[in-house]
Amino acid sequence: MFKPEKIRNIAIIAHIDHGKTTMLDSLLKQSNVFRDNEKIPERVMDSYDQEKERGITIFAKHTSIYFEDFKINIIDTPGHADFSGEVERVLGLVNCVLLLVDAQEGPMPQTRFVLSQALKIGLKPIVVLNKVDRPHADPDRALNLTFDLFVELGANDEQLDFPICYASGLGGFAVTDLKDPRVNMRPLFELILKAVPAPPGNLDLPFLMQATTLSYDDFVGRQACGRILEGHVKKGQTITKVDKNGHPTQHRVQRIEGYHGLKKVELEEAGVGDIVSISGIPEISIGDTLCDPQHIVQLPPITLAEPTLSIEMMVNSGPFVGKDGKHVTMNKIRDRLLQERKANISLKIEESSRDDAIRVCGRGELHLAVLMEAMRREDYEFTISKPQVILKQVDGETHEPYEIAHIEVPQEYSGTIIEELSRRKGEMRSLNTNEHNITTIEFLIPTRGLMGYRNDFLTITRGLGILTSIFDSYGPWKGEIPGRVHGALISNGAGKTTGYACFGIQERGTLFVSPGDEVYEGMVVGENNRDNDLVVNVTRGKQLTNIRASGSDENIILVPARTFTLEQAIDFIQDDELVEVTPHFIRLRKRFLSENERKRKGS
Repeated sequence: MFKPEKIRNIAIIAHIDHGKTTMLDSLLKQSNVFRDNEKIPERVMDSYDQEKERGITIFAKHTSIYFEDFKINIIDTPGHADFSGEVERVLGLVNCVLLLVDAQEGPMPQTRFVLSQALKIGLKPIVVLNKVDRPHADPDRALNLTFDLFVELGANDEQLDFPICYASGLGGFAVTDLKDPRVNMRPLFELILKAVPAPPGNLDLPFLMQATTLSYDDFVGRQACGRILEGHVKKGQTITKVDKNGHPTQHRVQRIEGYHGLKKVELEEAGVGDIVSISGIPEISIGDTLCDPQHIVQLPPITLAEPTLSIEMMVNSGPFVGKDGKHVTMNKIRDRLLQERKANISLKIEESSRDDAIRVCGRGELHLAVLMEAMRREDYEFTISKPQVILKQVDGETHEPYEIAHIEVPQEYSGTIIEELSRRKGEMRSLNTNEHNITTIEFLIPTRGLMGYRNDFLTITRGLGILTSIFDSYGPWKGEIPGRVHGALISNGAGKTTGYACFGIQERGTLFVSPGDEVYEGMVVGENNRDNDLVVNVTRGKQLTNIRASGSDENIILVPARTFTLEQAIDFIQDDELVEVTPHFIRLRKRFLSENERKRKGS
């Protein structure tokens, strides 16, 4: 067991794609936690399937490395604003944050959110300017912008006097001065030991800890993870859990787990400053207090920012129900969502006014899409409605969520983007063009204005634009916002699509189906070039006769069908459309209104 003065607890925070996970790869490799012959994958901390596929961190993850006679606990946090609930929780575990800033781009919107949280709770960050070996890196500019951001976020004098380090996660080096030789990560390790305070607390006081994250083990059930705030705990010891209502219950510690590198290791005993997982408390929830039975204490609950978007998740009522997925009933879907809620407290699950639907509220489209993607991989089948923003009543007025949108595009596309976002009720905050003709634009825009725009944005900018956004605040309702300008192509019957029919229809719009795909009546098979919906026959075959003239068959050349990811499908649909999600298919369809809904719409 390490003494508190030999422990350092830090979290790495940064904007998405600024190199957190790659930096951690270098720190892990140079702290000798792997065997010499061990095969180490890239971005080793991104262990979840969707993280590897999307190239982003979704869940906060914990590792421990050893440098000289010190133990450094490091938490890798997500950079995407939709997963900010993960960040808010884990900041309470650490005594310092490493703020990673791209030396070329400078601080970005997600940096602002996580940094403001860290400054609020009094943490003093270490600024690491990453990717200094890139050709267009400008560390001095990035440092000035970072300092300006600290001032803007109300940092105190001590926080403004932050230590600085220059590094390259990919190059595997860190220096405190740009003129120093670029050898290894040792300067960063030394800076962590010097600048990060040891965790507060006393080994001689009674045991105290708060559950900040939860995990599940098939053998021991639910595990509570947190930092030990006071005292120590042993395997087999009896401890008290105090829930959010102040109700105490006694439990026996079955297992204590810490980390060595990426591996979980079982411990007999753990003390102040250690970040551990404790098993043996089956009904533990996030925010519950664990303490000594002789000294019962209740720590303040963990509060998170409210969700801003909601979707209705419904039973699949389409003609293909049950053909692909195993779990199709509302009971199965509800049980899975309630299980998710126990570990993912930034999600809200609410009963809908309908029996065959349940309302899921989250931080953004990606946050909800990750959950739905996980469910479809577990053989669930369901349909989802268009996301709706969650409204609030403030002094009798309706308020809606606003976001700060940060856009980087080649200069020639900037005019079109400014025009479109202004049409969607956005207000431009800043506009800059650098020497490489890249324009940076910042907009304050209602969340509704960005919904459905990301697909268009990628098309307009030929894939060269970057659009990131982060929740800013609630503001007055902006009225009607124009949505998708094109109508849908809707199948008029069931069957298999034919190349002949697709060829005849493709000049009317963009198709979402290829020859041989199964379709049904009411399914959205494409996007119309015009603003109205159009019913089409995609299953029509060519009438064959026994008289063939040479050259009468024209050569059919089909444009490849447009395929959707889950987020793109959610982005695309309108209020009268649904996304049908099964393990192997994502289909769009028109919403079949119930009798009650038809009456409501008519009135």
